[in-house]
Amino acid sequence: IMNKYLDTSLSEVHESVDITKKRVGWRRIFSFLGPAYLVSVGYMDPGNWATDLQGGSKFGYQLIWVLLMSNLMALLLQGLSARLGIVRGRDLAQANREAYPKLINFCLYILAEIAIAACDLAEVLGMAIGIQLLFGLPLAWGVGITVLDTFLLLYLQRLGIRKMEAFIITLVAIVAVCFFIEIIFAKPNLAEVGRGFIPTKLTGESLLIAIGIIGATVMPHNLYLHSALVQTRKIDRTEVGIKEAIKFNRIDTTIALNIAFFVNAAILILAATVFFKTGNAHIGEIKEAHQLLPSFLGSLAPILFAVALIAAGQSSTITGTLAGQIIMEGYLSLRINPILRRLITRLIAIVPALIVILIYGEENVTDLLTFSQVILSLQLGFAVIPLIHFVSNKTTMGKFAIKHPAKIAAWLIAIVLLY
Repeated sequence: IMNKYLDTSLSEVHESVDITKKRVGWRRIFSFLGPAYLVSVGYMDPGNWATDLQGGSKFGYQLIWVLLMSNLMALLLQGLSARLGIVRGRDLAQANREAYPKLINFCLYILAEIAIAACDLAEVLGMAIGIQLLFGLPLAWGVGITVLDTFLLLYLQRLGIRKMEAFIITLVAIVAVCFFIEIIFAKPNLAEVGRGFIPTKLTGESLLIAIGIIGATVMPHNLYLHSALVQTRKIDRTEVGIKEAIKFNRIDTTIALNIAFFVNAAILILAATVFFKTGNAHIGEIKEAHQLLPSFLGSLAPILFAVALIAAGQSSTITGTLAGQIIMEGYLSLRINPILRRLITRLIAIVPALIVILIYGEENVTDLLTFSQVILSLQLGFAVIPLIHFVSNKTTMGKFAIKHPAKIAAWLIAIVLLY
C-alpha cells in the first residue's frame, strides 16, 4: 500500500472518481469532464491579461490570429499530456524520472520549479492588482493577502477533486461572464475583428508581443498538471476503456481551451476597441486599462474587470500549486505536507514581487509580469520535447502511440516554440 501511495500521482485524489460504474448518456460524459477546466485556468491567468492588453491597445485586432494559433498548439499538446496519463498511468514528471539519468532529471526538476515560481509570480501580482483596483489597498498589502489562499487550497483538497473542479469552473465562468458583458458594452466592429484572424507579417514590437502571447498561452506546468489530473478518473483498463477515456478527455480539452481562447480574445478585442480605436494605443498596463474603462464603458466595467482579475488569479494559483506538488513528487519521490509545499511556493513568488514593489515602485509591476511570461516560454522546450518522446514510444504506449501526422504536427509546434 505504501509503495502504491508513493507511486501514484496526486495520491489523495488518485482514481477517486469511478468511471467503471455503468452510467449512460450525459452522466457518463460529465463524469469525465473536469480536468481540462483546471488546466484551462493557466490559459487565462494574469500573465495572459498583460500580453493581451498590450497586443490589443497597440495593434488593434491584428494579433487575434496569434491567439488562435497558440490555442491550436495548446489543444494538441494538452491532448498528448492527457494521453500519457491515461495510457501509462504516469504523469510527465514520473515518466521523466523513469526514463532519464539522475543528473538530467535533477536539471529538468530545477527548470520546472523555476517555471512554477514564475507562474506563481504572475498570479500573485494579478490578484494583488485586482484587490488594489477593487478595494484601494496598497499593492504590497495585496501581495501579503495572497498567502491566505494556501488555506483555501487545503480546504478544497479535503472536499475532493469534484468539489475542487466545481469551484474552479465557477471562477472560470465568472471571468467569462465578466468579459462577455464588457464586450457587449464595447460594441466592437465584427468585420474588423474577423479580419484579425487572417495572419499578417510581424515585425519589431508586434513580434515581441506575439511571442509573449504564445509564452503566456502554452505553459510548461500545464503539461505536468494534465497528465496527473486525468488519473483522478478510475477507468476500465481495457483497450475499449482507454479509447473511450482518450475520446472524452479530447472533448473536455476542446471545450475548456476554447473558453480560454474566448476570454483571451475578449481581452484583446476590448483593448483594441476601447484604446486602439480611440487613439490611446499607449495603454498597455492592467492598472491603466482599469482607470480608463469608466470613461469609455460606464461605472460597472471597472468593477467587472477587477472581479475577473481576482477570479483568474485565484483559480490559477490553485492549479499552479497542484502542478508544483506533481513536479516535486514525480521527480524526487518526495512527499511533503501540502500546506508546507504551498507556503514554500508562495514565498518564492512573494519575495521578488515585494522587492520590486518596495525598491522600484508599483509602476514597474507590469514589467515583472511580462518577465515572468518570458521565463515561462524559455522553459517550454524542456517539457514539450520529453512529452512528444514519450507519447511516440510504441514500446510503452503500444497501440496508443501517436500516429505520424500527429507526430509531425507536434514536432513542428516544438520547433516553433523553441525558435
